[in-house]
Amino acid sequence: MSRRLISTGSPFEKTAGYSRAVIDGDFAFVAGTTGYDYATMAMPSDVTSQARNCFKTIEAALRDGGFAMADIVRATYYITDGRDADAVLAVCGERLGDIRPAATILVVAGLYKPEMKVEIEVTAKRRTA
Repeated sequence: MSRRLISTGSPFEKTAGYSRAVIDGDFAFVAGTTGYDYATMAMPSDVTSQARNCFKTIEAALRDGGFAMADIVRATYYITDGRDADAVLAVCGERLGDIRPAATILVVAGLYKPEMKVEIEVTAKRRTA
């Protein structure tokens, strides 16, 4: 199987030289994903909505690559304010509670734009029967 690039259609992907996801064999590597609603290019102000948008974008990228959320084996969460951890982790629990990938949460000094409060990246491995 050849390497496939998955895009959200965001012009930033071409400008910055990256793909939303790269599919390589039985693996999907989903880039750090922030809370933009790519239909409107709007960023919600609250971290809970941003986290939900992250997972919406991640799920679409995985689906476009032939994967499911249940295939996620690794997740990394970046937040800019430690006080947001409980809200972000609650959304992670909603979306990944039954999947339970290996995960790490990091509090970072900042993300690319100041309105970005959370960024999530995942790795998935296609399950075999």
